[in-house]
Amino acid sequence: MTRILCLLALLLALAFPQTTNADPADIDAAARGVVRVVIIGSSGEEVYPVSHGSGFAVSATKVVTNAHVVREALLDDTLRIGIVPSEGEEAAYGKAVSVSPRNDLALIEITEGSLRLPPLTIAGGAAGDMGEVSSVGYPMNVDRAQGLDIGDIFRAQPPVKSRGFLSGARPSRQFDTILHTAPIARGNSGGPLLDACGRVLGVNSFGADSDGSDAEFYFAVSNRELLPFLRANEVEPRTNSLPCKSIDDLDAAERARLEQQRSDARERLEARENELREKRDRARFEAQLSVMDERENALALALILLMVASAAGYIGWNARQQEESERRAMIGFAVAGLSLVGAIVLWITRPGLEEIDRRVQAATGSENQDGGQNPDSLASEGTLLCSLLPDRSRVTSARTDDVEFDWAADGCVNTRTQYGYLNGDWTRVLVPDDEDAVSVNHYDPKTRTFRTDRYLLGRAAMSQAREARGEYSPPSCGVTDAARTLGEQQSGVLSLLPNRPNERLVYSCEPSPTRRATSSTGDSEE
Repeated sequence: MTRILCLLALLLALAFPQTTNADPADIDAAARGVVRVVIIGSSGEEVYPVSHGSGFAVSATKVVTNAHVVREALLDDTLRIGIVPSEGEEAAYGKAVSVSPRNDLALIEITEGSLRLPPLTIAGGAAGDMGEVSSVGYPMNVDRAQGLDIGDIFRAQPPVKSRGFLSGARPSRQFDTILHTAPIARGNSGGPLLDACGRVLGVNSFGADSDGSDAEFYFAVSNRELLPFLRANEVEPRTNSLPCKSIDDLDAAERARLEQQRSDARERLEARENELREKRDRARFEAQLSVMDERENALALALILLMVASAAGYIGWNARQQEESERRAMIGFAVAGLSLVGAIVLWITRPGLEEIDRRVQAATGSENQDGGQNPDSLASEGTLLCSLLPDRSRVTSARTDDVEFDWAADGCVNTRTQYGYLNGDWTRVLVPDDEDAVSVNHYDPKTRTFRTDRYLLGRAAMSQAREARGEYSPPSCGVTDAARTLGEQQSGVLSLLPNRPNERLVYSCEPSPTRRATSSTGDSEE
């Protein structure tokens, strides 16, 4: 019964990941790449906003928005396009490098300023007809409600996020759109419509007129329009077509999988014990028969020898008493002596009852030794090639290429990068300077499982992580207690991370056919 319940839990966890609501951490991570697109006028040295909309990064320096957001700037060369990020102090100016009024899309490239943006990931699959979605952008009515002044428009502000549901694909007369109920208002135009994993499903464009009495619906330009538009402008966006699963889904499935493995192991152990018990009982029965036969044979032969010894002794004694041939007497006594010695030897060397236990152990001992897992199957040193396990992974933006690396028993990767060892876990924490994400790599030599947990952090949290990372220098491979030392050093960074990662990439590793070490695990931050 336990096995059946575990199997049902595993199947349910794998079959219904789409029922999970949007993870706020994913929406927050995507929102960091959403910007306010401001059309800026000037009067002498003073600048002022003429209008504004929203947009989102598709590369570090390129932003997608609606064509109608930048329309005024295209018709008046005294107006400029400003890009205001959601966090930080670096605003920038840009220019429209491509505008497509037909499907209400525009591509802006940053031309002035050092601003670099985290690009959003585009959902590679179809949006479907149902499911939770989020609109992210800068609605003007929220600005007015907060009493923001002109200067606030040019200052970084977190975008507004609203939730709703997909209501189906609804092509307009000109282009393909997605109908949804995640509220947008003036100013939201050009912002992304996100799925539950924070991936872009479309570009919010306009809403249906409800006259305050009908249900409100909103339209987004679908990815069927967006992706060809980007590629036509030589932008190759990040795309992801994997199913959207939450970390909770994965944890539940992993618990069910481990419980199933334990249940299977218990069943195999019970079957093995039953098999060994049967073999032991059979071996004991056979040993008992064999030992008893040998004992009886030895006793019978000893008895025969005693009888021969008695007869030979009698013949020799009789020959001496009758003063017959001395030679005959000596032969009789010799045969008697040898027979007696033989009988004694047979009596002494006959198998005892303890021989039964020894033979049972000899018959079942090798089986017990072979019953454990073959140590060769746990060999983990050398060059490994690791492939992603999609059913155990949650990927929203990370690359999913195969990973190849050289592993040593002391936790040294590629002969140069030391992994830390703490609480039975081999880990390496990576805090890069060029990306707002902390990666924690795990490797389990027993199961040859490589895992990367990625935490997509805001700038403040990322600054804290970099500061904590700067407080220690990882020990080199081969240094005494290097693994334990690094395990303790990394705990400072780990304590700053959220309870759950945004992404989890799980790989299964096998010996690489090329048997060559590479540096493809990302363990090269030094």
